Amino acid sequence: MGGFRKFLTQGNLIDLAVAVVIGVAFNAIIQALVKDMVTPLITAITGDRNPFSDLSFVVHNSKFTYGAVLNAAVSFLVIAAVIYWIIVAPATRVTAFATRNKLATERQCPECLSEIPIAAKRCMYCTSEVTPVEPPESAKPATRRARHSLASD
Repeated sequence: MGGFRKFLTQGNLIDLAVAVVIGVAFNAIIQALVKDMVTPLITAITGDRNPFSDLSFVVHNSKFTYGAVLNAAVSFLVIAAVIYWIIVAPATRVTAFATRNKLATERQCPECLSEIPIAAKRCMYCTSEVTPVEPPESAKPATRRARHSLASD
């Protein structure tokens, strides 16, 4: 019983529950956006009052309505676009900004391909001798000039 209680009170489970609730609320917002904004826009362009609801075809007296599938596809595309432009693109920019001047501190061992410090003389995993290397010039941060230098240039 103690293990089950520990599982229920772990932070990961609570974080997951919060994410699911927020995801459901976000889905409601996107569905309303598609229903009340995107579908009327398509209606204005095509001139059809319900552009997706009447789409169907018949094969051997079986009616296949694919309008709901198209509506779900439009919802998916809107959700994917919103997630990309609001979450993924800014996170990528922040990550690139944070790692732009980061020095390379590790390299691969030529024998076992493990990550070892650049200045290492011996691999800590396979114990083979390796020659230490200097980090490339492109990995070193550029020296910055003072903005308000009193020295004349």
